[in-house]
Amino acid sequence: MPTLIKNTLLACSLAMAAAALCAAPAANAAEAKPAAKAKPAKSKARAHPKAVDVVASEPEPDISDTTTTDFDCELGNKVTTYHNDKDDGHIALRWKKRLHRLTRVGTTTGAKRFENPTFGLVWIGIPAKGMLLDSRLNRQLANECKNAEQMKPVVEKPIAPPMPAATPASGELAVPAVPPVAAPAALDAPAAK
Repeated sequence: MPTLIKNTLLACSLAMAAAALCAAPAANAAEAKPAAKAKPAKSKARAHPKAVDVVASEPEPDISDTTTTDFDCELGNKVTTYHNDKDDGHIALRWKKRLHRLTRVGTTTGAKRFENPTFGLVWIGIPAKGMLLDSRLNRQLANECKNAEQMKPVVEKPIAPPMPAATPASGELAVPAVPPVAAPAALDAPAAK
C-alpha cells in the first residue's frame, strides 16, 4: 500500500510539473502581445524582401542587334524575348514592362532553359510552347506562351499509297495478284433439314 501511494504522488507531481511547463510559455506569450502591437503595420502588398534592392541594382540588358519574338500566353499575358545570334548563352526577356537578362542553363531534355537567379525568373522553351516561372515563389507566371509560328495550324499531308514496282524484264508495272475469294461452305452445301 505505501508503494501505491508513493507511485500515485509521483505521478501527480509529474503531471503538475508538465502542466506548469505548458502554462509558462502561454503566460509569457500573453505578456508579449502588447509589445507586438507597438510594431508598425506592414504594407498589404506582397513583395519579396529584396525586390526593391534588386530592381535598383541590376541594369536592363542591351537589346540592340537582336531578333525579337513576341509570345501570346494564356490569361492575356505577353512575353517578348530578344535573342542575339552572336550570344547563344543569354536572352533578354520583357515581362511586366521590365527587361531581364537570362542565362542559358543546360538540360538533358533538349528544352531551352534560361534563368535569372536575381529575380527568380525561369523561361523554358519547347517546340510547342514557352513557359515563364517564378523560382522564388514556386509558381507559374505565364503558361501556354506561343509565338506566331507556333500558333499556325498543323497541316497534315495525305499519305500516298505505295507505287507498284516495275518488272525489270518488260518495263511494265507489275500488278500484285489478288487471290480468288472462296465462297463460304454454307452456300455451296444444301441446307440440312
